[in-house]
Amino acid sequence: MPGNTFGTLFKITTWGESHGKGVGVVIDGCPPGIPLDESMIQSMLNRRRPGKSTASTTRREPDQAVIMSGVFENKTTGTPIMIMVYNKDADSKAYEPYADLFRPGHGDITYMAKYGIRDWRGGGRASARETVARVAAGAVAKAILDRESIEIFAYTMGLGGIRAKKCDLDVIYTNMFYCPDMEAAEKMEERVSQVKKMGDSIGGILEILARGVPPGLGDPVFDKIDADLAKALMSIGAVKGVEIGSGFEAAAKLGSENNDPITSKGYSSNNAGGILAGISNGDDIVIRVAVKPI
Repeated sequence: MPGNTFGTLFKITTWGESHGKGVGVVIDGCPPGIPLDESMIQSMLNRRRPGKSTASTTRREPDQAVIMSGVFENKTTGTPIMIMVYNKDADSKAYEPYADLFRPGHGDITYMAKYGIRDWRGGGRASARETVARVAAGAVAKAILDRESIEIFAYTMGLGGIRAKKCDLDVIYTNMFYCPDMEAAEKMEERVSQVKKMGDSIGGILEILARGVPPGLGDPVFDKIDADLAKALMSIGAVKGVEIGSGFEAAAKLGSENNDPITSKGYSSNNAGGILAGISNGDDIVIRVAVKPI
């Protein structure tokens, strides 16, 4: 099965299944001398750890990160970094009724069609558990970006039809939805409770903000930075759409409304989402992703 590796200079390969022994990532291309220890990775994994709220899966995993290679005396050595996370709370018996059934909205039927075999225990490689490895790799990437004073924020802008009306980055980590609008977060909690009582699920919209990105990243045509970012985000399970800047709203605007005027102090707006012609322009990179209900 190809397709488990992403990146060029900073390359990650994720592996493992939802109900296997564990999941992990091998990172190649991390420069030497970057401060890194397991606590830095753990702080990121704790944010995505399942079972922390009533709005997420009932599975409870400690998600304890173990650095197997590539780090010595709390600094990267420049060699491949391997990070392992053991599965501790996988209940395969809960999936036995689906061993011979294809769940709608999941990859069961397509995996069987392509490979002639599938791991029915939680979806195998198609499980959201794969994102544990991405988060671990992201923690390493963050250590590199911190050195360059580049900040990345991600938060929930919409859930089940409820949209955040403001974006206060200071309140993201004060609610279970990582929503930048506390009033919207309260409504989201009510909505989730309603849907759970119905025995159903809902999707949402996430926004990603990259601040401090220098101009000039990305190349024309097939190697545009927005094309690479869209590919990375679309590879996450349940993501069904990606937009940059004003995105699909740009189609309904006049050019005079959507183009960002250039002033002596920079751009007066950011409908481009920090990217022009596939190259970063130095402004904030703004991306939104649509996540389907599972």
